[in-house]
Amino acid sequence: MTQDITISEAQQQVDHWIKTIGVRYFHQLTNMAILTEEVGELARIIARRYGEQSEKESDKNHDLGDEMADVLWVLMCLANQCDVDLTEALQKNIEKKTNRDKDRHKNNPKLNS
Repeated sequence: MTQDITISEAQQQVDHWIKTIGVRYFHQLTNMAILTEEVGELARIIARRYGEQSEKESDKNHDLGDEMADVLWVLMCLANQCDVDLTEALQKNIEKKTNRDKDRHKNNPKLNS
């Protein structure tokens, strides 16, 4: 059974792993390229599993959660390197979206049909 962890705890665990097992962080530009690669892998699986493309035999064994965790891992690496507290950033982002879009989606006829 896994134990729930906060975003902050996850950032700390990633940082600890990088510093003890991973030796050091890759440069931010390298991690940005890796993040793009990981998002592409996730997109490929989703496009083939849920979209119109047929799923290749080699893609059927990919764990969607693991692919999402790869994206989250690299994002946390970048956040740590750039001194971003993802908990705080996410809370501010939710508040921004709530204030900006409080009526927008309710009044969108495309969403209410």
